[in-house]
Amino acid sequence: MGEWFNGIGGILSALIEGDSWGISQAMQATGVWPLGLVAILLGGTIMMLVYRAVPLLERHLEPTVMVVSYLTIGGIIFVEVFRRFVLNEQAPWSTTLPPFLFLIMTWVGCSYNVKLRTHLAFAEFRTAMPRPLQMACLALDAALWLGFCWVVFVTSMKVVANSAANFQFMLGTDNLMQWWFLISVPISFLLLAARAIENLLRDLKTYGTDAPLIQQAVIGGE
Repeated sequence: MGEWFNGIGGILSALIEGDSWGISQAMQATGVWPLGLVAILLGGTIMMLVYRAVPLLERHLEPTVMVVSYLTIGGIIFVEVFRRFVLNEQAPWSTTLPPFLFLIMTWVGCSYNVKLRTHLAFAEFRTAMPRPLQMACLALDAALWLGFCWVVFVTSMKVVANSAANFQFMLGTDNLMQWWFLISVPISFLLLAARAIENLLRDLKTYGTDAPLIQQAVIGGE
């Protein structure tokens, strides 16, 4: 326990100082795991409360990010293919930026589909279960998602910190840092944690009523 607290103290101290190298080194300590768990649970709860306070954000945040990322990727590819084969020139970042935009689109999209319950659904199988077992499965879903968020949040933050500490630039640019895009991964999993907590609280509320617990999920539906 003492090692955990020392590690947590080192990480918080490095964050306050804003030293990217110090942050990267501090995050190698075992204290990063309990701190990451607190960050996921606390950050997810805060984001869930923000969703409740701002319904417009709750409904449109993830779809907007996905659509903008997708259109930007498509626009870059279309323009640069034309420039390459017609004008014989091409922006050096045109092949490195789209994969990072795809990364953003993918993980924010994962959060959106957790909201819609199109992941870990098994609706046909679970509908045949007794109601208490249905609730147990939904609680297991939430635990699995939060555990997944915890692991990815911690490991991706280590990658972000290492990228910032080594001043990694986006290939083909001299002023875009890679960690500006990599940090979208832990942020996306905070959003995903918010959706998992939101779903669990909704399920617990529904369990106390006669409303059905399991509903058919539809990809792209609301």
